[in-house]
Amino acid sequence: MTQDTSRPVLVTGATGYLAGWIVRRLLEEGFTVHAAVRDPDNEAKTAHLKTMEADLPGALILFKADLLEEGSYGPAMENCRIVFHTASPFTLDVEDPQHDLVDPAVKGTRNVLETANRTESVERVVLTSSCAAIYGDNADVSNAPGGVLTEAVWNRSSSLDHQSYSYSKVEAEKAAWKIAEAQDRWRLVTINPALIVGPGTADSQTSESFNLMRQLGDGTMKAGVPPYEFGLVDVRDVAEAHLKGAFLPEAEGRHIVYAEHHSLLDLAKMLREEFGESWPFPTRELPKWLVWLLGPITNKAITRKMVTLNMGYPWRADNSKSKQALGMQYRSIKSSITEMFRQMIDTGAVKKGD
Repeated sequence: MTQDTSRPVLVTGATGYLAGWIVRRLLEEGFTVHAAVRDPDNEAKTAHLKTMEADLPGALILFKADLLEEGSYGPAMENCRIVFHTASPFTLDVEDPQHDLVDPAVKGTRNVLETANRTESVERVVLTSSCAAIYGDNADVSNAPGGVLTEAVWNRSSSLDHQSYSYSKVEAEKAAWKIAEAQDRWRLVTINPALIVGPGTADSQTSESFNLMRQLGDGTMKAGVPPYEFGLVDVRDVAEAHLKGAFLPEAEGRHIVYAEHHSLLDLAKMLREEFGESWPFPTRELPKWLVWLLGPITNKAITRKMVTLNMGYPWRADNSKSKQALGMQYRSIKSSITEMFRQMIDTGAVKKGD
């Protein structure tokens, strides 16, 4: 894509896993990137972004901003034509879902988009949503038309008490569309990825995806994995979808972004094929009744309702819009998780028998 790089673009949550790749692609294209972060002086969080800038043609400017501080994105958004709003917590182990997940996701989205309303230069906002805004439990898939998730489907099963992360994503996206539809100067495009995997731009990344890979390799799941299936997509492909959503003139609406669907056992088999039998990758699925009985005891994020509505159900979604409208071509998931796990070994993020 040949783009006008004369005006800056904003990336919120710029130190994040996905955001790092979005920043990298923008710098490769020669953009000036306004990177909004909680603490620009935290060298441990921002060093990898500065290293990218040194090696690539674009320019990076760090700005301090907070999802819950009204108006804090104003300086970072000044003169920007495109806003990439990626900042939102992705964690399953929380004490207070409202405080830890919903408030940052929903209030943060309102804060950023209301700032876009006040910033005349903004022409388009690309929101990092999720397939979690489309469905809450795998049981929901069977209720979708033809048993396949599409962009027309919305998550109606999640709540503050059940699948609270998914609830935060659907509430944030609904808030975004409400604000976007109340004005006509800028366009909203949402990217709705499945579980994001692949290497990070920093040695240390905070994402549930890395926790999952670690648990598959360090012996945590050696006895077996739950019978759980989900969609997956490489982080670099999701970043590319964001750029296409930002700069293709006709891009509009929601976009399911995923490459393949697999079970946890499938992922373990892929890793074993690449890294060998010396790693304690799981070799079998646990029966659903056993996960239902013991899951809540071993992991508070695994409730019996969650097991009942997810384990043993197929996951199917239609990614044809992303291919046709955005021209997406997807990496293989085996290559993605192989690169991811190798990076985790190299950085010491995963060790045998931790």
